[in-house]
Amino acid sequence: MSGTTVQEAPTRAARATVLGAAGLTIMSAALIAPSLPAMTGAFAGADVLVRLALTITSLAIAISAPISGAVADRLGRRPLLVGALALYAVAGTAGYFATGLGPLLVTRVLLGVAVGGLMTAVSALITDWFDGRRRATFLGMQQAAASLGGVVFLPLAGVLAAVDWRLPFWLYAAGALVLPFALRAVRGTPRTADRPAAGRVRNSGRIGRIYLLALVATLVFYMAPTQLPFLLAGFHLGPAVTGAVVACSTLTGAVGALAFPALRGRLAPRVLTAGSTALLGLGWVVIGIAGSAGPVVLGLLVGGVGVGLVVPDLNLRLAELAAPASRGRVLSGLVTGIFLGQFLSPLVAQPLIEVAGISGAFTWTGAALAAAACTAAALHRNERKS
Repeated sequence: MSGTTVQEAPTRAARATVLGAAGLTIMSAALIAPSLPAMTGAFAGADVLVRLALTITSLAIAISAPISGAVADRLGRRPLLVGALALYAVAGTAGYFATGLGPLLVTRVLLGVAVGGLMTAVSALITDWFDGRRRATFLGMQQAAASLGGVVFLPLAGVLAAVDWRLPFWLYAAGALVLPFALRAVRGTPRTADRPAAGRVRNSGRIGRIYLLALVATLVFYMAPTQLPFLLAGFHLGPAVTGAVVACSTLTGAVGALAFPALRGRLAPRVLTAGSTALLGLGWVVIGIAGSAGPVVLGLLVGGVGVGLVVPDLNLRLAELAAPASRGRVLSGLVTGIFLGQFLSPLVAQPLIEVAGISGAFTWTGAALAAAACTAAALHRNERKS
């Protein structure tokens, strides 16, 4: 027996559960961003390791996501979703009890494994459930849910960090709230006989370019949670305000994601991707030239729209390129690209910061990204004319 079976339409409870799980993902590593200045004081002389507590989660996601993709294709989406939610709650909250940087970093690695599984399971379920316009719509809703998760959790993390830098770790208990619904509402997707023996992934060149774009865009975007707390500290803003400011990009990210289905129906994928990337770059230029918190917020709002558009667009393009039997593996590569960009962001930005300062780093990276996007759009226009 070969081919695919028809997936039964998901219930409202199943759809809501998947969107709830999506809300725990994109900004999960950044929940401790408002705590970074206080953590630096608590672990004196370990500034680099403190920042690593934020980014090592992203590295763990990037490394473990391909394994999650294989699990999703071989064992099914539901077991991966359930296991990832359980690990998310346990590993995330364990950071509160860590007595030193070593144990804390271990909990952050395990959290990364959980998030990689969550993102892969959610994207695979959505692309299994839907086709065509409905798939585009729900992928937009997935990104909107992920962005709204940041809108809710990042300001709350800032408020909690103002009381005690350890308190934001309790926000990861949200995974335990979603877990019962995943057990009850989400059914296993039917597996094909050839899925365990899925062969070579086709269109590998096009898929690789999509991964690279995701990595670069995320590398730039993640300067917000990793660098803005220190930039805003120079404006004499506390952790609570910092969390709210950083959340601005996730707020308009939800707006962009909800607008994605309509724009995807009107614009060519390359044009939409170039435009959204240019918006991210423009927003970062505004942040770089800002002299106060107000323009920083404006830049985050503009850049957030771009990110909200580009992520579901890349997800949809990969889903269209991947065969059902290898869809979990292909989509997990996007997770790797996104979170490898998160991990590399502070490492790549640091040399530029040492030369131009934090503001200058935002200006130059934003300008370079916007210029590259405009160049790509112009080349695409010339190709169409030819």
